[in-house]
Amino acid sequence: MKLHAIRERFGSKGIQDFIPAYGKLGAITDDTQMTLFTAEGMLRAFVRARMRGIGPVFPSVTARAYLRWLLTQGFRSDAEPVDKPLGWLIEHRELFDRRAPGNTCIAALRQMKRPGDPASNDSKGCGGVMRVAPVGMFVAQWEGDTSEEITKKAFDIGCSLAGLTHGHPTGQLAAGVLAAMVALLLNGQSLTQAIEQAKAQLRLRPEHLETLRAVEHAQRLAEHEPNLPDAIQKLGEGWVAEEALAISLYCALSAEDFEAGIVLAVNHSGDSDSTGAITGHLLGVQFGVEAIPPRWLSSLELRDVIMAMADDLATFPEWDVGEHESSAECAFYCKRYPGG
Repeated sequence: MKLHAIRERFGSKGIQDFIPAYGKLGAITDDTQMTLFTAEGMLRAFVRARMRGIGPVFPSVTARAYLRWLLTQGFRSDAEPVDKPLGWLIEHRELFDRRAPGNTCIAALRQMKRPGDPASNDSKGCGGVMRVAPVGMFVAQWEGDTSEEITKKAFDIGCSLAGLTHGHPTGQLAAGVLAAMVALLLNGQSLTQAIEQAKAQLRLRPEHLETLRAVEHAQRLAEHEPNLPDAIQKLGEGWVAEEALAISLYCALSAEDFEAGIVLAVNHSGDSDSTGAITGHLLGVQFGVEAIPPRWLSSLELRDVIMAMADDLATFPEWDVGEHESSAECAFYCKRYPGG
């Protein structure tokens, strides 16, 4: 809906709370589905590496996770058959509902020849950036790394995972920026500090100007015209990666609290579920689950699954998992996140 239509239906302040969608209150969209499968891919790469005594290979293992998501949407890929056993996430039948999945993601995964092959399209849609927050959550757990090392690792992985479906550099670099910022926020940086460190990493990459300009536009707008729904249109509508990132940064920088930031992020004329999701990632890692209004959590679809996945991302370095381990805990996590 365009912003004027949102205001006509919900009042001058726009939409403030959940309304029914897909036949229920608190329904998730494809953004949350793909974010969950991103997290699963990262964790399966970790377990696979521990059990084989090697380093984790994130793009190919996470590509297989995306191919499992593709199965939930009713499609198969040209790539090798999806791994079995399938793991715990895909056992949740609610994930098999189609929630307006992005055409680029569907097409790129269907055309993938081998898991991990980068997309051959020229898309910079926001489907790459909206799903990579778990990369930052995962990388933040690396012990002993400096903030510069954390930034580079999260940025690199974020770009590579977005590149599985989006071939344009901007579609990948925006994902790298978000993943890096999430990692830095979880390591105690302020949002302003995280943006500056992510920008420093961004400037090292070829073809970065489009993404950098969008980020800096959001910073200037948040400084001079904060917390104004009508100002968001100056950043675009969010259908492409750099606009979705910029709108979300503007909302996160403007926000007085979690609720205000999310309400601002969904009251515009564009891709509001993606900007709401990305803004939620940025505000959530700063303020924690306690900042989310209880009325939103109470009806949230797959809340237990989302919370369990978040807990796993927070605790995986402590897991008793390894090629020489035979504990019940090792068996549990190998069954939960098997193979690759």
